[in-house]
Amino acid sequence: MSAYSNQFLEYLLQVKRYSQHTLLSYRIDLKQFEDFTTERFGVNGMEEADSSMVRTWFAELMDSGIARSTFNRKRSALRSAYKYMLSVGLIQKSPMDKLAAVKKDKRLPVYVEEDKLGDLLDPDNFGSDFEDLRDLFILELLYGTGMRLSELIGLKHTDIDEGRRLITITGKGNKQRVMPLMQRILDIYRAYDKGKRLKFGDQPGRWVFVTNKGKQLYPRFIYRKVNHYLGTVTTRARRSPHVMRHSFATHMLNRGADLNAIKELLGHASLAATQVYTHNTIEQIKQVYKQAHPKA
Repeated sequence: MSAYSNQFLEYLLQVKRYSQHTLLSYRIDLKQFEDFTTERFGVNGMEEADSSMVRTWFAELMDSGIARSTFNRKRSALRSAYKYMLSVGLIQKSPMDKLAAVKKDKRLPVYVEEDKLGDLLDPDNFGSDFEDLRDLFILELLYGTGMRLSELIGLKHTDIDEGRRLITITGKGNKQRVMPLMQRILDIYRAYDKGKRLKFGDQPGRWVFVTNKGKQLYPRFIYRKVNHYLGTVTTRARRSPHVMRHSFATHMLNRGADLNAIKELLGHASLAATQVYTHNTIEQIKQVYKQAHPKA
């Protein structure tokens, strides 16, 4: 690598305190670019490259089929390096000017089919002790309300209004939303709360969900539980708590729920974040059309 590139990486290490992982990625990206420009254009070091050389490299990267996120990281590495070189007077103009980033690929939300979640949430699959009731209540709340993992962990007993069958969920930025609780979920909560009191005494504590030692649950605990239970009904690679949230939204939309209502239930700040679920519905419609229409 050129001396200028090494100087930039040393700056990231000593001044910006970048992680070793990021430094390694940037070093690889810069070396790939320098090797390319040396082989293709005969220049010595990235400080001699111009915008046409950068565009040529970018074009070949895209043609190679790399992920857009990887492409944008390489672009960021070059942009940062040239910005540094410009600021310390090593170059007079950055060849990165007016070169736009590429939008990331949009991943459709992964969800589990209704019938499979119906099989999973059959109470007969769970026992009546504290642990089983806790696991069932976790799954029921994630699917029944679409709440996030962090919102589940932060749920307090005072957030559940048994009389009015309502639950208050505290989301991002401490924004709260109130949702109705289905009677079946409320019944499971009451059974779980009873088992919790029997195990830890009449003082239930602040948090709804606790470990076997009475401590507040943590993300990894819930992730393992959800991953295990979803693994019994689906072969999908992604089996996280967020898949339950995606399933909640997708199933609601498939059954005719208004998109704005789903936005409010999910606690999204804008409708754009909710509209991604319409893609799953469109794909389902296409599949039904192909199977049912005589000319499809």
